[in-house]
Amino acid sequence: MDGSLRDPPDFRLQKELLKKFISNFTDGNQFKYLDKLRSYHKQELKVMVIDLEDIDMYNLSVEDDYSVILRDLLSNSKTYLQLLSEVFDEVRKMQSDISTSNCGPQVTSEENMQNRRFATEIARKHYQILLNPGTKLIPLKGLRNIRASDIGHLVRFRAICTSVGDVKPMLEVACFMCDECGHKIYEVSCISPQTNRFSYISTQEIVRENFTPYSECPSRTCSMKGKLFLETRESKFVKYQEIKVQELSEDVPVGRIPRTLQVQIKGALTRYVGPGNIIEISGIFLPKPFTGYKALHAGLVTNTFIEAMQIQQSKFHYSDNSLSDTKNLDRLKLYRNEPDNYSRLAKSIAPEIYGHLDVKKALLLLLCSGVTRVLDDGVKVRGDIHICLMGDPGVAKSQLLKHIVKIAPRGVFTTGRGSSGVGLTAFVQKDPLTGEMILEGGALVLADNGICCIDEFDKMDESDRTAIHEVMEQQTVSIAKAGITTTLNARTAVLAAANPAFGRYNTSFTPQENMNLPAALLSRFDLMWLLLDRPDSDSDMALAHHVLHVHREGVPPELSFSPVSSAELQSYISYSRKFKPYIPIKLTDYISGQYAELRAEEKEAGENSTVRTN
Repeated sequence: MDGSLRDPPDFRLQKELLKKFISNFTDGNQFKYLDKLRSYHKQELKVMVIDLEDIDMYNLSVEDDYSVILRDLLSNSKTYLQLLSEVFDEVRKMQSDISTSNCGPQVTSEENMQNRRFATEIARKHYQILLNPGTKLIPLKGLRNIRASDIGHLVRFRAICTSVGDVKPMLEVACFMCDECGHKIYEVSCISPQTNRFSYISTQEIVRENFTPYSECPSRTCSMKGKLFLETRESKFVKYQEIKVQELSEDVPVGRIPRTLQVQIKGALTRYVGPGNIIEISGIFLPKPFTGYKALHAGLVTNTFIEAMQIQQSKFHYSDNSLSDTKNLDRLKLYRNEPDNYSRLAKSIAPEIYGHLDVKKALLLLLCSGVTRVLDDGVKVRGDIHICLMGDPGVAKSQLLKHIVKIAPRGVFTTGRGSSGVGLTAFVQKDPLTGEMILEGGALVLADNGICCIDEFDKMDESDRTAIHEVMEQQTVSIAKAGITTTLNARTAVLAAANPAFGRYNTSFTPQENMNLPAALLSRFDLMWLLLDRPDSDSDMALAHHVLHVHREGVPPELSFSPVSSAELQSYISYSRKFKPYIPIKLTDYISGQYAELRAEEKEAGENSTVRTN
């Protein structure tokens, strides 16, 4: 904007242009929006999505100028949603002159014409109108870059969902019935079974969260001015849900805290987002004035929220990864037939980090996961693998953890000192909308069906560390707080990184003394890795060359193999998780013998057994 005042829009002219667009726009050989309107009377039309890129494309093929409409749709979206609602209603009537199903005889008084307008408002709100800006018209912003100048605009941003509210019915169109008058003065009427006469119905549209209902009948012919009561059958309720999103960690500036924003979801978009999902939201940025006692202290300051128009998942679950592309699937099968496929896939995990091949192989197994077994009697044997990386400082433990979070479709990264017991499991807080006590999941619950990476695991307080014992073995979180008694799923794999008790690993002490972790917690890890920084001239020289090349060029040095990209690695892991392998009978005796030998060696050494059978 250049700051100059714009001429007020000619809504009548713009309605006519939008009618032409709705009636004439074709996608291939079909009328894209007109065919959807024809399915309205079959009760098949639930959502009408307006692709704004279609208007931009249509503007290039006609003589009329649609650029002003497109600009106003992006900058004054809430007003133009109402305008589009009226346009669709008029176009629908042009196609078929069908009156509302519960209409009575036609009348011509001014009062009845106003009530008729309300009646068509109910009819046209049987479907939801949404705007889809696409990816070309508006840029993808960070949550922090949405500012006061974007009020009323259509914005698009990416964030992580931290809280999801319950889906509740929201009153959108309220209908009040008079209990006294019985004159036939309104189309949308119903016959009273007591008097066999038409009862007057007054319709009131709800445009805000709070409204003042009619206190008495507004009809001019109602001499008694009877009381009005809400007619729920004639009113319009929509599904309503509130979620809270938070700024992504990589978008937070240094020294700042992540920002949060409230998102209101209605209709077909509800129940699509879960806690921990990274989503891309397109919606209208609107103010929300404080009400009641808060308004006295807030003054002119208002809160803000997003009215969601489109929601897309940015990172999918393993089961949601699309493998419908035949070429992609064939390429994955070719990887499986390579002689050293296991090592190649492992080396493709953070190739800029030198060495640690065995550790990367273990992390690949962590991503692929085991097989969860549910026995006939209901006993569940977990398939997720828990790994602890214990080692000296400077061996890239934290970098490996952050890379795993990026590869995993659902990953949460946290640190031991910055996490509390309730922050890892679950906590209870008051719902700002209803005032009820609600349960919010912590990091382990948000990482359900994913991976939770905990750095600086040794610096966590012992009272907080005991909170994850149940999660690692039973994969549940049991809560009994504030009158809420429930069990949450936490089917997550834990990847922890810790430093030895003495700062560096001291070979003079036993591994248990170096780890400085309780035996009850160590026994829950399936793999324990010791990453030691031992001086060696050859390996130190190769490591120095590798690090210098990465810092100079920004990419790892030329490798002896072609690494698999992160997208292909995700697809391959998703494909591998569909298989349910089992241990062959030939290996059972060997594994049993090895386990018995390990137990015997520990008995001779006089140490407590930490060998697992899972």
